[in-house]
Amino acid sequence: MDRVQRYALQNHTILLILIMHLPIQLIDINFYLVFFHYGYVLPSKPIVCLLWWFADYGCFIGGLILMAWLAIERHILIFHDFLVSNKKRRFLSHYLPLGILVTYILLFYIICVFLLPCESTYVYTLPVCGASPCYQSYDILGEWEFIVNSSIPIVLESIVSIGLIVRVQRQKRRIHQSTQWHKYRRMIIQLFLVSSVDLSLNLPFYLISFAHLCGLPQEYGVQLQLYLFFLGYFAIFLFPFASLCQFPELRKTIKNKIIAVLPRQLYRRTPVGPITITIPMVQQQ
Repeated sequence: MDRVQRYALQNHTILLILIMHLPIQLIDINFYLVFFHYGYVLPSKPIVCLLWWFADYGCFIGGLILMAWLAIERHILIFHDFLVSNKKRRFLSHYLPLGILVTYILLFYIICVFLLPCESTYVYTLPVCGASPCYQSYDILGEWEFIVNSSIPIVLESIVSIGLIVRVQRQKRRIHQSTQWHKYRRMIIQLFLVSSVDLSLNLPFYLISFAHLCGLPQEYGVQLQLYLFFLGYFAIFLFPFASLCQFPELRKTIKNKIIAVLPRQLYRRTPVGPITITIPMVQQQ
């Protein structure tokens, strides 16, 4: 990604989501692999559990919040571009919301995971140290996390993404006549791809969790929810590939580098000519 693409407004949220997903890939997933290999958390120390909780809860949910903002931001950039027409408006409509969201995510989970004066239980023989950070024992914090931090962003992303597609269909004549149509088209396709991946892999898990919150017995759907939980990690793995449609030059560069790394022998054919085999005659006695 070159400097022009890094400074483009439509790419800032994408970059922040990629950064938010990085601790999940470096910490969360690696800790899972170590646990499944040895059968316990290694090293068995509280700081490991705290870092695991921060990546597993904070960074994962932070990605959901930024995905919801990405859908809203596409509406602003396509249909209300006057809101980013000068520096003051860009600050109020673009940089300020992003700054508030990132600050909120970091402060909420740094305070809840590392600084809250409560006693957490570290179970080193269970994944994610038992997945029981003490802040979730506070009803208001646990419900706030599930409703405000998790459920509302997913519902908002669903509604806003579908609304964008419907709005584009209704106003496609005016949009097609715009000189920015090619840029808008890439942004729409990108949002459709990343939202489809994110919602299809995360929404079922939260629907079951919401059903439990509404009174469904906890024993129903437990096994399915476990599979859906780990399936949600594929949204993180696939997000970079789904967002590449916004960067055709970067996609081309990656493709060329992959081809250059492959052994050249795979593309060479050694000519095979006729082979003459001489078999010595054995004399019979």
